[in-house]
Amino acid sequence: MADDQDLPEATLQNILDQESLKWVFVGGKGGVGKTTCSSIISILLARVRSSVLIISTDPAHNLSDAFQQRFTKTPTLVNGFTNLYAMEVDPTVENEDVNGSEGMDSIFSDLANAIPGIDEAMSFAEMLKLVQTMDYSCIVFDTAPTGHTLRLLQFPSTLEKGIAKMMSLKSKFGGILSQVTRLFGVDDEFGEDAILGRLEGMKEVIEQVNKQFKDPDLTTFVCVCIPEFLSLYETERLVQELTKFEIDTHNIIINQVIFDDEDAQSKLLKARMRMQQKYLDQFYMLYDDFNITKLQLLPDEVTGVKALKAFSHHFLSPYQSSITRGTIEELERRVSRLKQEIADAGAELEKLHN
Repeated sequence: MADDQDLPEATLQNILDQESLKWVFVGGKGGVGKTTCSSIISILLARVRSSVLIISTDPAHNLSDAFQQRFTKTPTLVNGFTNLYAMEVDPTVENEDVNGSEGMDSIFSDLANAIPGIDEAMSFAEMLKLVQTMDYSCIVFDTAPTGHTLRLLQFPSTLEKGIAKMMSLKSKFGGILSQVTRLFGVDDEFGEDAILGRLEGMKEVIEQVNKQFKDPDLTTFVCVCIPEFLSLYETERLVQELTKFEIDTHNIIINQVIFDDEDAQSKLLKARMRMQQKYLDQFYMLYDDFNITKLQLLPDEVTGVKALKAFSHHFLSPYQSSITRGTIEELERRVSRLKQEIADAGAELEKLHN
């Protein structure tokens, strides 16, 4: 492992300092604390930006839980802020604009939705079109677990394949489909040409945004993980995929770290610390050019604006242990703790004898 002085700064200050950033993605394996981290990142950005929007694209929306406030698919001002907004979008549901009218329930529309991933791509495109009409200084994405996130990044190619497939179907069965749609009373306004036109429009929007996603001055991806094997594996997979899609990533948040201080004295915690240290070393070895921020495992959940703000300073300053090993003070604390444990054990033994 490289010397600590050779490592990049172990905070997320670099994201706040990069004034050109427009899109910040936060992602990783399920259950590692992505929503808490993305919420705090949006709070920190709101301190230095004119307006910030945080969007949850995870079907299991947790933003409402994190901020203890109800959010919907329209941007809502977060309580206690004047420039931080939040919205929850589900890319897996069928887009209402596409399927909202009876005309769109044609056989051709059903064929479009039968193409794998096309409904998510269309929903995501509609959401991006909405976001682009708004004037936010920075947009933070609280993404779904890794698999969903990777699909999100593949949406431009998914739409391209979908349009090609539909054009092929139209050339083969166009006449039949036209007759069937007329039979069901579908106007030209809702026919296959309208659907193809809509898909083309969405593809243009996604391709335009995709160019921005590939610009490191405008977009970055923050990987959130915990110091365990599966999370390390998922992070490596995510970083490789992001590199393949040419999306910048240079920040890793390692959450739920147990630090070696006075609160971690049980055999179980010490065993967990040894296990975590093994994977922490691997993270530093694999990502020696990344900004790696370690966050302490807490006894309670971080929910509500007050708790999120209180925990946010850990994102900007590395954790400092309350004990310096090998000092007289540290040895005196250990002796005092052992004396207390002996006294407690003596009291328990006396109870048993009585």
